[in-house]
Amino acid sequence: MLPLQDNIPSRTTPFVNYAVIACCAVVFLFQLGDQPGEPSMVERYGMIPHRVVEPQAVIEIDALDVEQTQYGPSEVIVTREAAPSAVPPFLTALTCIFLHGGWMHILGNMWFLFIFGDNVEDRFGHLGYAAFYLVSGIGASLVHLASEPGSNIPTIGASGAIAGVMGAYFLWYRNAQVKALIPLGAIAQIVVLPAWIFLGFWFGMQFLQGTMSILSTQAGGVAWWAHIGGFVVGLAIAFAADSLRLTQPANLLRDDSRAIQMRHRRRGRSFY
Repeated sequence: MLPLQDNIPSRTTPFVNYAVIACCAVVFLFQLGDQPGEPSMVERYGMIPHRVVEPQAVIEIDALDVEQTQYGPSEVIVTREAAPSAVPPFLTALTCIFLHGGWMHILGNMWFLFIFGDNVEDRFGHLGYAAFYLVSGIGASLVHLASEPGSNIPTIGASGAIAGVMGAYFLWYRNAQVKALIPLGAIAQIVVLPAWIFLGFWFGMQFLQGTMSILSTQAGGVAWWAHIGGFVVGLAIAFAADSLRLTQPANLLRDDSRAIQMRHRRRGRSFY
């Protein structure tokens, strides 16, 4: 399912959320400059679990290279030693959350962040949200590290940190209404769902896929446990922040979706 919008207006301008999206976009533009046969940003800044666990280990990865053929240069996938990490290996648990593997990867991640991040920033405040986002991303990386400590596959993507944002949203805005696009083969259906159903279904699918990845003998291309870990970490941080009264009081925010819907009905128009 793809979220299209929710019905919770932002109380403040989500400057940090926009800054994160801009930062990921700029980093991705730099990634597009990587050349086959040369060390890539993914291998230098991505988190390779085996390298974090054993910093001195020789890491072999599959990488893009150029091979000369009778028809000219051709790009091929080769197995070679990974370039040294540009930062201490343990720091790649942070740097990896700003890298992406392609256009669909970054566009999908940034769209989810755009939909759910603004309201979470409302509750945390700008500085609190920045810290929350980074800690959620690191937490997601560490959960993935624990699930595959011997993996030589570079881990990249903001989805773990964004899963943390979704976990906080699930706690605070579970009664919000989310308009979502559901692809059904050649056609698609637009539905409006409570946030707890949308996010609960999303989390359930991640957990199912994560469990299947553990039972499978083949390496997968998605860090399911980073998604699961990020969601749980984000939810836990949001709960703790509420308990410690570190968030904006709910009654100062327009986060009561039922009240919002009633106001729109009284004005004679539907929110969607």
